Amino acid sequence: MALLILVGGVIGAGMIARGDPAGADARAYWAAVRIWLNGGDPYHPTGPFMPYVYAPWMLPLFAPWALLPWDVAWFVWRGSAILLLFWSVEWAYRRRPLATAIVVLLLAFPIGANLDTGNITLFLAFALWGAQFAGPRFAGLLWGLATWMKWVPALYWVVLAPRARAWGLIWLALAGLISLATLPLTIVQLQALFGFGERPLRLDYLVLLWSVVPWWWRHPDPLWFLRPSRWPEIAASLRDAVATAQQRWSKDPRGSIRSAQRRVRVQLREFLGLEAQG
Repeated sequence: MALLILVGGVIGAGMIARGDPAGADARAYWAAVRIWLNGGDPYHPTGPFMPYVYAPWMLPLFAPWALLPWDVAWFVWRGSAILLLFWSVEWAYRRRPLATAIVVLLLAFPIGANLDTGNITLFLAFALWGAQFAGPRFAGLLWGLATWMKWVPALYWVVLAPRARAWGLIWLALAGLISLATLPLTIVQLQALFGFGERPLRLDYLVLLWSVVPWWWRHPDPLWFLRPSRWPEIAASLRDAVATAQQRWSKDPRGSIRSAQRRVRVQLREFLGLEAQG
């Protein structure tokens, strides 16, 4: 607990020291909605705002928040992030205190950076966190939106529940169709996205590693296959599988191919949470 208090104190001191310059990324989202509602181009703003670089159809998602005055909007944005961070840390700490403190310490810089700039990456980490507790449709929606915004969250597809993986692909495909339907604006978005020139290494993206915690904490030994003591068992299983496949192939090549295809289909359907067909 002392370690968590120390990390929180350092992050808090940094946010207080920054003062008014903080929130540059959040201010870009806030200004983008207001520019868009006034008929302007959020991808090429005038004034002290960075350009909006996400899908054009996502602008309405920011609208209820962006209609607030900036001081209020920034307070709500940062305050919500801090509350969600406290909630997630409390959940993790109750299950693995020392491990949680170590992870928070290692991620202190990217967490602090996101709280300072107001970048949406921290909220995407919370969305991926929540997707592991939500129903399949909503979990897939959270993953699909996070992935369409940043693409890095695509890696977290495998930690979703099986049915949520299928819904995630559906929502991601729908996001792609909407972007195609708004293709002229999507092209402008891509031009703005890749028009920044050379960018520094985005260490703030490491905050997405916080999303792995629920999956890791709920599995007693998630990386069991990396333990040298388990390698002989894995090797023996692989040898048995290869020997069985060779025997089936020598007896009935076509039958073994059909059997392998059936097994792949069954495993794929199980992976996506679909009902197996006979």
